[in-house]
Amino acid sequence: MTRILHRRFGHMHTVLVQCAALVGVLIVSSKASAANEDLLTIQAAAESGVVHKQIELGSAYVMGHGVAQDLRLAAYWFQKAAEKGDPAAQNMIGYFYQTGLGVTRDPKRAVHWYQLASANGSVIGKVNLGVAYLWGSGVSKNPEVAALLLQEAAKKGSGSAACYLGYMSYSGFGIKQDRAQAERWYRIGVRLHDPLSEFALGTLLSVNDGHPHDIPQAVDLLRKSADAGFVPAMYSLGLLLVNNPDRVRSPQEILALLDKAAEAGMWKSSVIQGVLARDGKLVPFDSKSAYLHFRIAALQGGSVGESVVHNDIMVLSAKLGPEEAANLDSEASAWVREHHTVLEIIPKDSTKWDRLSGYALSVPDDGDHAGAMIPMPQF
Repeated sequence: MTRILHRRFGHMHTVLVQCAALVGVLIVSSKASAANEDLLTIQAAAESGVVHKQIELGSAYVMGHGVAQDLRLAAYWFQKAAEKGDPAAQNMIGYFYQTGLGVTRDPKRAVHWYQLASANGSVIGKVNLGVAYLWGSGVSKNPEVAALLLQEAAKKGSGSAACYLGYMSYSGFGIKQDRAQAERWYRIGVRLHDPLSEFALGTLLSVNDGHPHDIPQAVDLLRKSADAGFVPAMYSLGLLLVNNPDRVRSPQEILALLDKAAEAGMWKSSVIQGVLARDGKLVPFDSKSAYLHFRIAALQGGSVGESVVHNDIMVLSAKLGPEEAANLDSEASAWVREHHTVLEIIPKDSTKWDRLSGYALSVPDDGDHAGAMIPMPQF
């Protein structure tokens, strides 16, 4: 049977992959978007070579502000600004080439633009260049060079760089293994208000073996990360509160967190929802609801998710009968079709995410970039 105390979200490699989520995409300006200024005026200035208007026009096409979304034209205008030497635009077009947004994916060309952005003072560009060396994406793999670049970026205030360095220190990947130093890097990231560092440190303080646990601090850190829109933190916080109900803000907090994470494709959240309904914890006992959540988890999680919930599905299927189980199978399939994109980031706080307020980040197919920007689903 699925145990409610199955608490570990995943190994620390997951933290490293997901640290990229905040790196490549936070330079799209919306402060003077096409929604607030005549688009023709912006376009005329962009065509005359005014760099910041080229960036505004590229941003408008990315976001669909005042114009139909067109990632090809967005890439065109960001490249125009990048060619004029703007470091933010250089980083952005590098991200486009890294992910294949509006252009043919070309990791080598992405590295070219990250190198220019970094050389021209872009801290984000330096982090992305470090990530490229870390994964060997578009350049020969060199974790040592990656560590140097990330250390430079962290000194200049990048919480994402601190998150990467924390993982590298924790695992000994590219630098000497030093878990005490890893924690110090995570704490630096937390001081820089980095949601991924908050998640990593919250995980360290709540579920990692061999480290003293501090549940109140872990809850606070995971809550900050979840409030910033980081989906794994929503799941981890929900589960931590299930096991520490004295820390909840309200009876609805746990269920809201688990719902949001499940809708964002977090299959482990669907497992916990199934367990709660199966055991009548926080919600009324409901075999149908439990079966539905377990079936959703199996569909979301593939072979791994199916193996986790297999026994529960078999037991509940026998209890419900073939007809009821088949109806719930259809309902689960329809639900998953409506929530088929697995998300890492759901922007929630417009004061922090005003530059991407209409966009979420999907989980990448591989681990060498931050995933693609997509219109934020309506939850």
